Amino acid sequence: MVSPADVSVTDLAASDAPTAEKVTATLDVLRRVFGYDSFRGFQREVIDHVVAGGDALVLMPTGGGKSLCYQIPALVRDGVAVVISPLIALMQDQVDALTAVGVRAGFLNSTLDPDTRRLVEAEFVAGEIDLLYLAPEALASRGTLNLLDRGRISLFAIDEAHCVSQWGHDFRPDYLNLSMLHERWPGVPRIALTATATSATRAEIATRLSLTDARHFVASFDRPNIQYRIVPKREPRKQLLALLRDEHPGDAGIVYCLSRASVEKTADFLVANGIDALPYHAGLDAATRAANQQRFLRADGVVMVATIAFGMGIDKPDVRFVAHLDLPKSVEGYYQETGRAGRDGLPSTAWLAYGLQDVVQQRKMIDTSEGDLAHRRNLAAHLDAMLALCETVRCRRAQLLEYFGEPATGGCGNCDTCLEPPESWDGTVAAQKLLSTVFRLDRERNQRFGAGHCIDILLGRSTDKISQHRHDSLTVFGIGGELSEAEWRGVVRQLLAEGLLAVEGDYGTLTLTDASAEVLSRRRTVMLRREAARPAKAAKPRGAATVVAELPAEAAGTFERLRAWRAATAKEQGVPAYVIFHDATLRQIAADAPSSLAELSRISGVGENKLAKYGEQLLGVLADAT
Repeated sequence: MVSPADVSVTDLAASDAPTAEKVTATLDVLRRVFGYDSFRGFQREVIDHVVAGGDALVLMPTGGGKSLCYQIPALVRDGVAVVISPLIALMQDQVDALTAVGVRAGFLNSTLDPDTRRLVEAEFVAGEIDLLYLAPEALASRGTLNLLDRGRISLFAIDEAHCVSQWGHDFRPDYLNLSMLHERWPGVPRIALTATATSATRAEIATRLSLTDARHFVASFDRPNIQYRIVPKREPRKQLLALLRDEHPGDAGIVYCLSRASVEKTADFLVANGIDALPYHAGLDAATRAANQQRFLRADGVVMVATIAFGMGIDKPDVRFVAHLDLPKSVEGYYQETGRAGRDGLPSTAWLAYGLQDVVQQRKMIDTSEGDLAHRRNLAAHLDAMLALCETVRCRRAQLLEYFGEPATGGCGNCDTCLEPPESWDGTVAAQKLLSTVFRLDRERNQRFGAGHCIDILLGRSTDKISQHRHDSLTVFGIGGELSEAEWRGVVRQLLAEGLLAVEGDYGTLTLTDASAEVLSRRRTVMLRREAARPAKAAKPRGAATVVAELPAEAAGTFERLRAWRAATAKEQGVPAYVIFHDATLRQIAADAPSSLAELSRISGVGENKLAKYGEQLLGVLADAT
C-alpha cells in the first residue's frame, strides 16, 4: 500500500495503475453513461486508483464531480458498490438520477415497505444492481452486516466523510463506527469523500476511518463562479429582499438563519413581499420538512429559508445564491453552505449580512456551551477564523483558500473586497476611547454594560439610563463625537473579533481582556476596516473556467422552451428537473441547435440512455422553435 500523500494529476504511481482494458472502460463509461468527453481535474487519477483496488481520501469542492469518483469505479469493478450516505431523505433522488442515465441503483432505509426492501436485498445478493445506498446507522444492524456478507462488494464509498470529525460542523456519531468496514472486509477498497476539511480535519478523517495508508487527493477549494460578499448588517431582511429583487429575481436560493424563529419570520417576510419562499428547520414535523424539501428540489425559483439542518447532499445544480442572515460558526460551515450555490458552474452569489450582535451572540454561546475547556477553545478558534474572514481588507477568496491550506496568488476580482477595495484606518485612538469607557464603568463604578450604552456615553447622549447612573459625569462622556453610531459599532465589533474586548453574561456586557492593556498603554496599534457607506456592487465573475457562455439572443427563446419541456417531463416522472438535464446542457443544446441524434449525442451531458429516452423529444422542441 502506498503511503498517504497529496497528489496531483501526475503523481499516480505506476504500480497502482489499472489494466489498459479498465482504463479504456472508465472513459467509455464516462462518455456512454454520463455523456461527458473528458474527466475534470484529477477525477481520472482517483478513478484509476480505486478501480485498481486502492483506498482514497478525496477532497473536492461541491460541484467538482465527487460522485463520479465512485460511480464510475462501481460500473467498472465486479460486484456492487456500497455507498454510505447520511442523507436518507435524499437517497430516492440520488437513485433517480442514476436510473435516469441507465445505472442500476437502489437504497435501503426506513422509508421502504417490507416488500420493496426484500426486492432490493435480493437484487444486491444477485448482483443485479451496481450501487446500493445505506445510511451509516444501518451498519449497526446485524441484519445489514449479514446481508452485505452474502453479496459481492466492489467498493465502499463514504460520502460526506467530514461527518466523522468531532471538531467539524456536521458531526454524526454513527460515522465513528465505519472503521469496521476495513476490519470486516479488508480486501474491499474504500473511498472517503468530502468537500470541506482542513489538514487537521483530513488527518482526523483518515485516522477514524482507518484510512491512514490511503492516498489523499486534494483539489483546489476555489469556486471561481461564486461571488463572495459580506455586508454590514443594518436591516437584514430588507437587505436580503433587495438582493433577491435586484440580482436574483425568480432564482432558486437558500437563506440560512441561526434560529427556528428567525427562519419562520424571514420566510413569512419574503412571502409577504412576493417571493416564493419555504421554511425548513428541525421544529417542523417530518412530513412538512420532506414536502418543503421536495418542492425546493423539483420546482423552479423556490427560496428555502433554513437552519443549517438543511442542505447537506442537496444536488440541485441551479441554486443561484446562498445568503446568511446570521454569522456562521466556522469557516468550514460557511464554505460548505456557500458551496451549495452554482454547482452547475454558472455565476452565483454567496452573501452574508454580519453585525456586532452576531459577535456578541456567538461569544456568549461559546461561553455557555457544554463541554470542557478544550472544546470551548476549539469553538473560539473556529469563530476567530470566521471573524477574520469577515473583517479582512484582503481578497476574501484568498483568505478562504489560505484557511484550507491553499496558497492564493493575488486578488480574485470576484469578491466585494476586490470589486470595491475597503479602506483601513488607524483606529488606535478610537479603540483607546472605547476601552477606557469600559474600564471606567468597570473599575470606577463596578458596573458593566452592553455596547449600545457604551456608545451612548461616547456620543454624549442624555438617555434615561445615563442620567439614572450619572454616567454623564464620566471623563469619557461625549469624547467620541468624531464617529457615528454605526462606526462605533464597527469599532466594537472589530475589537471583539481581535480579542481586544470580550462579552460576558446573559446580557452581553463588555469587559476588558488581557490584550486590552497593550492598546490602553499605547504599546499596540489597532488598524480597523472602515465601514462601507454603501454595499459593494455586484459584478459578473471573472475568469470562471466552468461558466457556460451567455446565450446569443436568438437562442434565449429556445432555451426557455427547453426548460419548459424539462419542467413538464420532470413533473410527469415525479423527479427533480435536474435529473432530466442540467441547465448547462440545455444551454448548449439551445446554442448549438443540433438537427440530428448524432449531433445531439455530442452535447456534454447527453449520454446513451438519455439520448434514447429524450432525443426525439428534444429535436421536436428545437424544430418548433425555428
